[in-house]
Amino acid sequence: MRKFFQIFIAIFTMSVCHLNGCTGIRMTGKDGSSVNGRTVEFGTNIEMSVCVIPRHFTFIGKTPAGEGLKYTSKYAAAGIYCFKDQVLMDGVNEEGLACAAFYFPGFAGYTAVDSGNQSKAISPVEFPNWVLTQFASLEEVKEALKSIVIAPTVLADWGATPPPFHYIVYDKQGNALVIEPVDGHLVTYDNKIGVFTNSPTFDWHLENLRNFINLTSFNAKPITLRDVRLAPFGQGSGMVGLPGDFTPPSRFVRAAIFSSTAIAAKDVESVVGQTFHILNQFDIPVGAVRQKASGGFETDSTLLTSVKDPNRLRYYFKSYDDQTIKWIALKDFNLNAETIKSAPTTGENTTFNVSESLKPRPLF
Repeated sequence: MRKFFQIFIAIFTMSVCHLNGCTGIRMTGKDGSSVNGRTVEFGTNIEMSVCVIPRHFTFIGKTPAGEGLKYTSKYAAAGIYCFKDQVLMDGVNEEGLACAAFYFPGFAGYTAVDSGNQSKAISPVEFPNWVLTQFASLEEVKEALKSIVIAPTVLADWGATPPPFHYIVYDKQGNALVIEPVDGHLVTYDNKIGVFTNSPTFDWHLENLRNFINLTSFNAKPITLRDVRLAPFGQGSGMVGLPGDFTPPSRFVRAAIFSSTAIAAKDVESVVGQTFHILNQFDIPVGAVRQKASGGFETDSTLLTSVKDPNRLRYYFKSYDDQTIKWIALKDFNLNAETIKSAPTTGENTTFNVSESLKPRPLF
């Protein structure tokens, strides 16, 4: 009953707060290479920048009571930060560890800050940055969680309340760890399926998958019903019943099915392309998801899609305004630099005129 009540409250809360949705997957190639990718959706525009954070860079955590944890980056990392706060919320570090923040409305419960824990506290936005700059493995992250506090910090540009997040961490082999702040504690799950979305909690999403174990990538066979032969109308009949809406539970199911049924690509470059193709299935066009607000409405949309290659240490991305896939590589930068290098993720949509490439072809 308590769990049902929590889920009811979460759904109610999601219905009255900003629209926010993200979908994450992990993909593996025939050569054993693993990449992970995600979409970023939000009900309002988020100013995002792609950047490289060098080693030996100092950060100070933000808490409701002032300065929190002070730490220095052990590892360089590449990814994105939001607005003007240069801390990574999605990225990969030089050891191949990737981390990302996903919206978690109605369930995120941070730890209250007092004089005893303020020195080890950071804001919800800073958690991925702390992971990426401090650790080389999932085991190190698990061990260090007892030494960190995620504080309910109100941040400029994120609204009047602490932004609700939960997190996923991948290593270069594709193993994944989910970290969720619930009731002031950091709850962890080993994520063998490699998929991640938003509320409710991760264990609920796994339970919900049991409702769809009948789905298959193979087409249904014709059946005979009272001497009447009934055959599928066309391709895809094995997926009849697959939820197609944009809610987190439905996106989790689709992500799990699409990523697990995909035929393994031959090498890492092909896996990157395959991951973008699958994530395209979760694109939310402007206008498809709306919420009434202050005399008008807000609309959710896919602001960014990113893919992290933890072996070649590349961060790929494309934005709503520019569907051209771009990437940066840590090897191209001085990882001991004294400053953070960054650039906006958005830009004009790039198209190419290929009219002149059309040539006469012989008729057969």
